[in-house]
Amino acid sequence: MSLHIRDAAAMEVLGCGLARCNPFGAQINLQGELGTGKTTLVRGFLRGLGYAGIVKSPTYTLVEPYYLSQGTIYHFDLYRLHEPGELEAIGFRDYLDGASTCLVEWPENAGVLFSRPDICVHIIHAGTARLVDVTALSERGKLMQSSLSLAC
Repeated sequence: MSLHIRDAAAMEVLGCGLARCNPFGAQINLQGELGTGKTTLVRGFLRGLGYAGIVKSPTYTLVEPYYLSQGTIYHFDLYRLHEPGELEAIGFRDYLDGASTCLVEWPENAGVLFSRPDICVHIIHAGTARLVDVTALSERGKLMQSSLSLAC
């Protein structure tokens, strides 16, 4: 699924749409250069689930948990990850419990550790807009993508 996203508000709407078709336990990988809107999409995702607090990129902490009534969302930002073994030090496998949703920015920096997402969202600059490809990579991801396309 390819989308043209005109601004940050539209990126948040896309995130909200992803949240509404989130079955919890999903892994969503977010790829794109700096400044393409990955964290903005996460903010929209969390807003779609009713979270009203501040959403910041966990660039230095690697992961930021959000405990919601529906379940837990873990937002990973692996931009500053030097080697995949650093994830072992924070016990990343505990986050992949099958019940919590993981949104992973810069998953390519983790090697194969986050290589099995349900959905991959790839964002590229297109002037002031963004081009977004949403690719389902599992059966759960296909259901999510189908629900997302119905909502868009």
